[in-house]
Amino acid sequence: MKYIYTLILLVLILASCGKEKNKSVESIIESNDLVAIRNKKTKIVSKQKEMTDQLKQLDEAIAKLDVVKKVPLITIFKVKDTIFNHYLELQGSVTTKDLLVIYPEFSGTLTDVFVKEGQSVKKGQLLAKVDDGGLSQQLGQLQIQFELAKTTFDRQQRLWNQKIGSELQFLQAQSNYQAQAKAVSQLQQQIEKTSVRAPFSGTIDDVITEQGSVVAAGQSQLIRIVNLDKMYIETNVPEKYINHISKNKKVQIEFPVLGKSMLSKVRQVGNYINPANRTFKIEIAIPNKNRNIKPNLTARLKINDYSNQRALLIPQSIISENAKGEQFVYVIKNENATIAKKIIVKTGKTQGDVIEILSGLSDGDEIISEGARSVTDGQTVKILNQ
Repeated sequence: MKYIYTLILLVLILASCGKEKNKSVESIIESNDLVAIRNKKTKIVSKQKEMTDQLKQLDEAIAKLDVVKKVPLITIFKVKDTIFNHYLELQGSVTTKDLLVIYPEFSGTLTDVFVKEGQSVKKGQLLAKVDDGGLSQQLGQLQIQFELAKTTFDRQQRLWNQKIGSELQFLQAQSNYQAQAKAVSQLQQQIEKTSVRAPFSGTIDDVITEQGSVVAAGQSQLIRIVNLDKMYIETNVPEKYINHISKNKKVQIEFPVLGKSMLSKVRQVGNYINPANRTFKIEIAIPNKNRNIKPNLTARLKINDYSNQRALLIPQSIISENAKGEQFVYVIKNENATIAKKIIVKTGKTQGDVIEILSGLSDGDEIISEGARSVTDGQTVKILNQ
């Protein structure tokens, strides 16, 4: 503003000289007299310097007398120590160890399916049956031979106990009996593979193959079964937090899709760090009484990894950084005037929009909030919210 006033005043003074002076300058230029032209220039420059000095004196006088001069407008807040809990935020996925797609152990036609989707079943319950391809008839024949071998062995054993007959006859009867018993047992095991049973108690989630279809052992998907009572969340944790995560550590869980939150604990911490992403696995058990939490549901996790009972917290937005990479804020110093003072600070952990100050500030310091970007060190400021 000083330079604008100076320019305006200079223009007014030159204009007040009138046309005569302008003509005088023009006439000197038209005379082509170099000495006269230089002398005229010297006089004008001298006059200009004199006016500039006078304007400077006037500005200084105005600055001393003007009590409402323009200063930066700011707001402040007083920093106070408070409890600070920092949380490690992760994303996990719900899973269960009791989630299984059942495959047949025997190839053939799926003759019967005894369950439907949504049905609760017990461990060992018969779910489906595959045609045994005539093995039952073979078992009947083997059982007849087994009964004959057993009867022969029993009689031969009684005779042998009475010292009647030869040892060879006894051993042959015994061998035949044991061979028939093993043959029956093996065929029974083979037939048992045609029965599809529940490996654990749970709920039938999907009947994949319909009754009457031809299935192949170990290849055809029959039924998906899941137990929603034993759910847990699995997630990967960066290795730098390995000293902060331990078994039974409390965890805040949020399910955004369900709009549901709960508290739980870490039930297992992995002992292996994945070299591909430098993380380790943890498991968090979750109750599921209403069974509305499903496998592969996304969950947000918050685990407290740091606490400070007397932390100084300020908004991250008011922190600036200089060319040296040092972070600083402005505080208020009330001496002869309200002055902004630059303070170098050391920061710690962040949570949301606040950051912890480790050094540089003290409890009770008044920090410039709004207007912090428009002030300089040592500048007089005006506080709006005091």
